[in-house]
Amino acid sequence: MTFAKLPDQCETMADVRAGVDQVDRELVALLVRRFGYMDAAARIKTERSAVRDEPRKAQVLDNVAREAESAGLDPQRIRAVWNELIEQSIAHELMRWDAAAKPD
Repeated sequence: MTFAKLPDQCETMADVRAGVDQVDRELVALLVRRFGYMDAAARIKTERSAVRDEPRKAQVLDNVAREAESAGLDPQRIRAVWNELIEQSIAHELMRWDAAAKPD
């Protein structure tokens, strides 16, 4: 496996694109893991109404905004990205919860 150049080492758009493609592959692998936790939550939660947890959503958004700001990123931009990630995670978890609740 070859690794793309770090951003400050890029000299061409091909270097940049290779780096973005590598990061995207890594992000997909992390999303697979994150959605695996949604599968676990759907298995563990006993009530469908427990899937949407607004206080937990707010906590996660606050956490990532703080992390983003500490890393020098715009916390509002990252909060917007994570809001969509959370909403898609909730939709996935609801789908899994519903599928598990249905009789064969």
